[in-house]
Amino acid sequence: MHLNRIDELLIHSPDAVRVPLIGQALCAGFPSPADDFLEGALELPRWLVPNPPATFLWRISCTSMEGAGIHDRDLACVDRSLKPAHGSIVVAAIDGQMSCKRLVIAGNVARLAFCNPDLPAFAVEELGEGVIWGVVRFSIRWHVARGQMS
Repeated sequence: MHLNRIDELLIHSPDAVRVPLIGQALCAGFPSPADDFLEGALELPRWLVPNPPATFLWRISCTSMEGAGIHDRDLACVDRSLKPAHGSIVVAAIDGQMSCKRLVIAGNVARLAFCNPDLPAFAVEELGEGVIWGVVRFSIRWHVARGQMS
């Protein structure tokens, strides 16, 4: 069985919840403009999504979070009800643009870091207006060749 489209993941189970999929890819590198629209929804088991109203899926675009196991074209499950802590992978709105980073707290300084040693961490106060929007609960990765994906 080949799963080539997101809508083929619908499981139609009474124990499943529909999780909205944001249409614009989430930049895992530097922020990029995000559109406020939904592409669709995926049905996931309720035990994976304990707070459905606060949970969204976002497609990752870029390779700067690969050190955290989040790769280009993965789906990040973002939970807005989780409290971010040191080491959390977060989605942050930086000057109104969404980006995925690791939250690093050292003393009184919070930084948003790439999971790529070649890219610098940013102190939150250096970023202009930054707000942590949610915490990445898990990611979904396709294990088929890109040419087979639609």
